[in-house]
Amino acid sequence: MGNKLAKKNKLTADEIAFLKANTNFSEEQIKEWHKGFYQDCPKGNLSREKFIEVYKQFFPSGSAEEFCDHVFRTFDTDNSGNIDFQEFLLAINVTSSGSPEQKLKWAFRMYDIDSNGTIELSEMVKIIEAIYDMLGPEMDKTKESPEERAKKIFSKMDTNNDGLLTEEEFIKGCLQDEELFKILAHD
Repeated sequence: MGNKLAKKNKLTADEIAFLKANTNFSEEQIKEWHKGFYQDCPKGNLSREKFIEVYKQFFPSGSAEEFCDHVFRTFDTDNSGNIDFQEFLLAINVTSSGSPEQKLKWAFRMYDIDSNGTIELSEMVKIIEAIYDMLGPEMDKTKESPEERAKKIFSKMDTNNDGLLTEEEFIKGCLQDEELFKILAHD
């Protein structure tokens, strides 16, 4: 997934074919996204700093930085420290028009901070804290603490009670609970 698109302003026929095959975008839409990406990122890479700057615009009343780190890590599939156009478009596709299962697989990767294939309670607490911080005053923090919310989610999803969520448990749990799906997949 993270194979590098050439660092140039022009897409090749192979790059367009790959993106058409792996996204729901038409060739015209891909070219439009590409044009916009290069206007914002002339060097062909979106840095963590620029990503946070853009993301913060959507959540001006909160502190989006911590959450952005998690989203950025999930977008940066080759762990290069930058997001290239291909990584960007594949992630945008999943988050905007992917199936519920695709969105949940993406969300699972974000929650699995250490990339070990499972989500521990502590990882979920960190993500939920980041979501609360990002939402800022909009989030009613008196309702449930991140720890309480994470424990509640875990008790619903951890079907074998081993203290870990596998991708299968995570996806199944979210698909069976509309509220959890909205919280965890940000739909």
